[in-house]
Amino acid sequence: MLNFRNTNIVFVLLLVILAWLHISFGIPYWYFVAALLVYSLILFWGCYYVGSNFFIDITCKGTTEKKEVAITFDDGPAQNHTADILAILAKNNIHAAFFCIGHHVEKNESLLEQVHLQGHIVGNHSYSHAHLFDLFPARKMYADLAAMDTATLKAIGVKPRLFRPPYGVTNPTVRKAIINGNYIPVGWSIRSLDTVITDKQKLLGRVAGVKPGDIILFHDTSKTTVDILQTFIDHVHRSGFTFVRLDKLLNVEPYV
Repeated sequence: MLNFRNTNIVFVLLLVILAWLHISFGIPYWYFVAALLVYSLILFWGCYYVGSNFFIDITCKGTTEKKEVAITFDDGPAQNHTADILAILAKNNIHAAFFCIGHHVEKNESLLEQVHLQGHIVGNHSYSHAHLFDLFPARKMYADLAAMDTATLKAIGVKPRLFRPPYGVTNPTVRKAIINGNYIPVGWSIRSLDTVITDKQKLLGRVAGVKPGDIILFHDTSKTTVDILQTFIDHVHRSGFTFVRLDKLLNVEPYV
């Protein structure tokens, strides 16, 4: 199994072997450089591919053969689009998961209340969602996640247990924060890229091929997502699938 611990063990053994070969046979230093490059590429993959489980196990798909999928939204609540998304979900009797940012929660408590009252679940997506979140020291990162919990508890009276790392990035510090906060980390199996794709047909093409247990990632900050959401829902239903709430798909408790 390729993970952080095993990779470090193999890399240390490789360095020992290379050092012996260098001393005994004079192999050039570029072998060390090549080994370091490979190690760096593996670390990069482990950090930026949320489904790698390189640093910590992250659930990215439900374990089921039923034609069930879960829909999730990140980065809200957003004044511009969250209400429109809620209206579409209500029209179709679909319950979703909203991984919210703490400072957005504080500015839009009434929207979060609406999310909660309509039967959707709220997950932790950090308080700051800072560009350098993954480089925060451990204490600051944990405090950031705890601040999101506090904002949610104040707004709707529950403390999230599900956590989605900002940008899907993980590393040893993120792992430590997840463990310290007793969170259940959740990723995705279908990433819409709706924060960068503005073409409706292209966006639909990215999310259309659903399979049993898929977790679909959208953002309730995206106008394109609002525009294609009903068409996507209709397509999924025509394909014989049903939407289930994320906690039901994963069989976990969403709140502490």
